[in-house]
Amino acid sequence: MDWIPPNIIEAMRGSHQLGIFLRVDTDPVLRVWFGVNDIPAGFDSIDPDGTVYVGGGKLIGVPTLEVLVNGTADSVDFTVSGVDPQTGAKMLDSIPDIRGAAVQMGLTTLDDYFQPMGAVVPIWAGTASHVNEASEAAQGESSPTLTLALSVVTGESTRSRPARVLWSDAMQKSLSPTDDFCKQVQRLARGVQPVWPNY
Repeated sequence: MDWIPPNIIEAMRGSHQLGIFLRVDTDPVLRVWFGVNDIPAGFDSIDPDGTVYVGGGKLIGVPTLEVLVNGTADSVDFTVSGVDPQTGAKMLDSIPDIRGAAVQMGLTTLDDYFQPMGAVVPIWAGTASHVNEASEAAQGESSPTLTLALSVVTGESTRSRPARVLWSDAMQKSLSPTDDFCKQVQRLARGVQPVWPNY
């Protein structure tokens, strides 16, 4: 079973260009890739038919992507900077409701014409939290610019909902019906010290 197509694996072994894609499940869906031109692409198993991804400009830095561990994970900010105030105001007015929207980030290799060599492979998923905007004072004759950021969290936590401190057996069973790992958690919450197996 090939999770990643052989031609993509072969391209990754040598010199290659990576395309990094961001999909936010709003209404309508926001599709951005970190490059210059708009290109057709599709997320493997998420958006198989594909559509046009809007070029978001050159990617300066990729934020550290973390997964949910022990009920905690940091938020991640995807940032666009250098936006003039008028364009930024239009962007903020036209943004659909993003709170709670699923966010997927994926990548694929690009060919010599900067076109995707295959479907985008999803590598990280999160939940949209909120949009930030910041503006620095213009220096000298330079024009003022805005920095817009989309905050995304992993797991089920957002800034208004703190991370869970107790993972119950029912929650674990919903993910893995045969897993008894969390069977004694309720007793721990009541202050009972269960006897754990000694191997």
